[in-house]
Amino acid sequence: MLGLKLPTDPRWINIAEKNIEEILIDHAHCEQKAASTAISLIVSFPEYTELVNEMTDLVQEEMSHFKMVHDLLREKRIPLGRDRKDEYVIQLLKYFPKGGSRTDQLTHRLMYAALIEARSCERFRLLSENLKDIKLARFYRKLMISEAGHYTLFLKLARQYGDEEVVNKKWKLLLDFEADIMKNLSKKESIHG
Repeated sequence: MLGLKLPTDPRWINIAEKNIEEILIDHAHCEQKAASTAISLIVSFPEYTELVNEMTDLVQEEMSHFKMVHDLLREKRIPLGRDRKDEYVIQLLKYFPKGGSRTDQLTHRLMYAALIEARSCERFRLLSENLKDIKLARFYRKLMISEAGHYTLFLKLARQYGDEEVVNKKWKLLLDFEADIMKNLSKKESIHG
């Protein structure tokens, strides 16, 4: 369903389980960044009414997810801590050249967001199926379903606002690029890394 070309290294779940506090902290920051991305799209492309409507709803949902993760952190007496660099996203954002038409800028940002959501969905599935903590496993199952919806929304919008054939070609190439990135990741206690 997600179209990812390279699945997460199965050893990542062992790293995640042993470092679940770090996973939860990183996850909280990922939810904040997802909300920020939606706000940035509203600010950058206010002329697209459907985009603004969808992103407004998404901001609220992502912040509710942040609150859910933050509540878990508080329950476990884990401080949120400072944000960390997300090597996955840093590498991913190097794919498309800067600049170009507004349509290119919009579709590229939507494709990046779709791919990040797809990878998050895949990681949440792994957590939901493998964590020994049943409460956390159920938590990640619910969020996995939500992330899948975000992935499809971003890709649908990219195809809607860009030339669908061009977006589909770029999407396939972006998936290949992401697979190369993933060959060097899955070794850290983070959602994407």
